[in-house]
Amino acid sequence: MNIVHFPHPTLRHRSRPIRRVDAELRRIIDEMFDLMYAANGIGLAANQVDLPLRLFVCNHAAKKGEGEELVFLNPVVSRPKGSCEREEGCLSLPGIYAPVIRPEQIRLQAYTPQGEEVDVELDGLMARVVQHEVDHLDGIMFTDRLSATHEINVKPMIDEFQLAFDSGRRSGEIPSEEEIETRLKNLEERYC
Repeated sequence: MNIVHFPHPTLRHRSRPIRRVDAELRRIIDEMFDLMYAANGIGLAANQVDLPLRLFVCNHAAKKGEGEELVFLNPVVSRPKGSCEREEGCLSLPGIYAPVIRPEQIRLQAYTPQGEEVDVELDGLMARVVQHEVDHLDGIMFTDRLSATHEINVKPMIDEFQLAFDSGRRSGEIPSEEEIETRLKNLEERYC
């Protein structure tokens, strides 16, 4: 498993709710944490590791053994309040940072892998991380939320990711659209 970079098709795939948690899914979650820590990230959505599943992991400490490892299945964000602009980055667009306006407070409803219900009001960094990761699960990248000015500023870097992706496709390193779609459908049948 690897973190996929923009414009990989799975990043635009709307994830389906998880109906089944098994040992393999738990192993996937552990591996997602390892990938997130290796990339110095604080959140990672399943889409970013080429999975069509509605889950994400996060840990504000960004280091294994520090902070609190959180896993959210089938998250739903509601009751947005306020507005705050802060810089964001993304492990699927490494090196690109730009300010994004998001609600300052939200309500998160989700489940843990153990089937426990989560229903919390969040603000600050945690609210931002949750919104960023839930966007991923809906096929939305943080760059989709940039102002026109900030979008122009990052466009040359985004174009470089497109060129790298196209090169990977030509070399066979990145599977075809059909192969990706078949694999995603098989995973959805197993877990959704």
